[in-house]
Amino acid sequence: MSGTPMAFSDRASHRAWLAAQSALPAGFRVGVACFDFTPAEAPKPARMTLTLIALDKPSPDFAAVFTRNAFPGAPVTVGRARLGEPGLAAIIINNKISNVCAPGGVGAAERICTETARLLGCRRTDVLPSSTGVIGWGLPVEAMIASLPAAVGALAAGSVMPAAEGIVTTDLYPKVRRAAVGAGSIVGIAKGAGMIEPNMATMLVYLLTDVAVPKADLQEMLSGAVEPTFNSISVDSDTSTSDTVVLVSSGKVPCGDPEAFRAALLKVCGELAEDVVRNGEGVRHVIRVSVSHAADFASARALGKAVVNAPLFKCAVAGNDPNVGRLVQAIGKHAGSLPSPADLSGLRIRMGGVEIFAAGAFRLDPSKESALVAHLKAAELYASAPAKDGVFSAPVDFPAHGRCVEIEIDLGREGGASAVVFGADLTHEYVSENADYRS
Repeated sequence: MSGTPMAFSDRASHRAWLAAQSALPAGFRVGVACFDFTPAEAPKPARMTLTLIALDKPSPDFAAVFTRNAFPGAPVTVGRARLGEPGLAAIIINNKISNVCAPGGVGAAERICTETARLLGCRRTDVLPSSTGVIGWGLPVEAMIASLPAAVGALAAGSVMPAAEGIVTTDLYPKVRRAAVGAGSIVGIAKGAGMIEPNMATMLVYLLTDVAVPKADLQEMLSGAVEPTFNSISVDSDTSTSDTVVLVSSGKVPCGDPEAFRAALLKVCGELAEDVVRNGEGVRHVIRVSVSHAADFASARALGKAVVNAPLFKCAVAGNDPNVGRLVQAIGKHAGSLPSPADLSGLRIRMGGVEIFAAGAFRLDPSKESALVAHLKAAELYASAPAKDGVFSAPVDFPAHGRCVEIEIDLGREGGASAVVFGADLTHEYVSENADYRS
């Protein structure tokens, strides 16, 4: 993944940077509409945003990867079927309600697609639905249909920013990344803040390109890009029911170098994946775990995830407490759970560049302790603030920097495989956000 260092002094400078990333590739338009409604399951006023991504004409070249959760949302069920269709003309996205296991959920999603297709003059099966939000509630279909003309009427080329802002829920800020590919580009937007351990995250990602790449190649490239990026992050170890990553080409620009396209796609996915973690609910530290000398990529990644998902270690990081015993415990727990005993005799661990463990023993002293505390504090996105009216909240809505808590785990084996996993701490803010999510 990228780990691109960024520093923004205020929201305005971050917004200016986002705007510079947001030019839509040729052949795409986006439109947004909002409306107020009352969920049937919880009679309290709510607001939903419809986000429409439309191509100038249906494209035969599109790909997608979906959640591995055994209870997928209705849009995921429909989306999987859409992969067998000859073309894609539009993506219709709603926030607030995820349409997961709700009675008649697939029918509701298809009704939205039918009306979207009627307004755009395409086939129902040319429209892919996406939803994110509360699990278990039903979509306000009639209100959504009534608002679709406004979304269609708002369609415009130029910037993807309206869509990047429209798909968010508890995100602190929109996420946009781009990469040039010859005369074309790839532009990606992402929604994701909590319920993130993608095997795929409550994560929605839309990757738009004007570079002409055949459908089969797009699917192969996307599947390959997802593994070291979106499937190598975790905020809270929970795999959402709605995870979706879509890649679609308008085919406006010839592809002169497929490998350059592959590299650009990996770059955009890697940067968005880290952005999702950095913008996670209540996240004050991003944790980057680099695992080396493993037998294979899968085992290296599994160890990295065991570290970033260890609750006690995550809490220690949140408090700027370099309690490295919790780190070693997490590594040992994972190694001890494997079917075959793991040889950890050559294990070496560094945090913030400081060696803390080698040859089966800790390597600690007061100067190292001070250095580790300084490293944790320097990586903090913002300082914890007292709760107001019982609610914790982040004091900023832009990423102040791109620093991480750096952990290096060298297994000391002959295996040459490695992996990088991004995770996050566990804070008061995270608990508060998720305790009050529906209320």
